[in-house]
Amino acid sequence: MYPELLAHIKRYVQLESYEEQLLCDSIELKILKKKEYLLEAGKLCKGDYFIVKGCLRQFYINKKLNEQIINFGLENWWIADQDSLLNKQPSTTNIQAIEPSELLFLSEKNKTVLFEKVPRLESYFRIMMQKAFVASQRRIGYIFNQTEEERYRHFSSLFPDFMQRVPQYMLASYLGFTPQFLSRLRAKKQ
Repeated sequence: MYPELLAHIKRYVQLESYEEQLLCDSIELKILKKKEYLLEAGKLCKGDYFIVKGCLRQFYINKKLNEQIINFGLENWWIADQDSLLNKQPSTTNIQAIEPSELLFLSEKNKTVLFEKVPRLESYFRIMMQKAFVASQRRIGYIFNQTEEERYRHFSSLFPDFMQRVPQYMLASYLGFTPQFLSRLRAKKQ
């Protein structure tokens, strides 16, 4: 059994014991070392990953060969390249462990079978997608409507512990500014 995942699901939908067992039988534990890739651009994303322990980043390599982080994944979050999954095409993003990580892998094939057998799981995943969509909309809104300093202050107030877990250059990439700007901003704060 996977208590972290089951506890997370119970926050949104209630499953019967046999449904929990069906889910757990459909999942595979995956261990990543620090800096190990879960997914590389050009490869097909084969499913969704629930993060039990650790921290991951999802990023593009832009035309200037700079990394642009679009997503972080922490404990009790799901991560995948949804475009690759939905459209069955090679991924345009990379997903890499920032810390040693433990993940639960649910293949797209197993998820489809589970949705037929356990309809409440389809409700759970719909809620997760809605929450992810809202988070993306908010992030885009912050990028368009806040100054770089406002974005930094807002993010640091929402996620103070997280800010200690990731290198500053990754945080700067995610927030949409240069590491040098972040250094100046942090120096100004002190």
